[in-house]
Amino acid sequence: MKKGFTLLELIVVMIIIGILATLGIQQYARATERARGAEARQILGQIRSTAAGYYLQNGTCVGFNDTLAGIGGNPDQIPTGCRATHYFNYYINIGYLTTDVMRATATRCIGGRGKPPSASTAFQLTLTTNFANGNDTWGGNGGY
Repeated sequence: MKKGFTLLELIVVMIIIGILATLGIQQYARATERARGAEARQILGQIRSTAAGYYLQNGTCVGFNDTLAGIGGNPDQIPTGCRATHYFNYYINIGYLTTDVMRATATRCIGGRGKPPSASTAFQLTLTTNFANGNDTWGGNGGY
């Protein structure tokens, strides 16, 4: 009696390995993209801290702007547009609901702009802060 595997058994094993590899690659891509979101969480937290200082000093978010948040086009600023040093670009919205609320948004760079690799979709991460009651709400899409 011959020992060994039949061609059918080998094909089934190869198909199973292919399916597992495909699932593994997809999970790896999702995990690395979530890790890139750490940049956005850190910078949005920095913007929130700066806005909190402004709110404590002025009693309102009105007047807080990109310049005060450190957002701009210079290399040493938080980027308003995609650039090779960041995965995201940032902007703020003051008075989102009331004069006590600020919303900061990070948008993932796409289309070859921003720090490589670019994403295929411009996912967003948002931080909405109500300074009157101290509530922070994270939102967005893309699993960040």
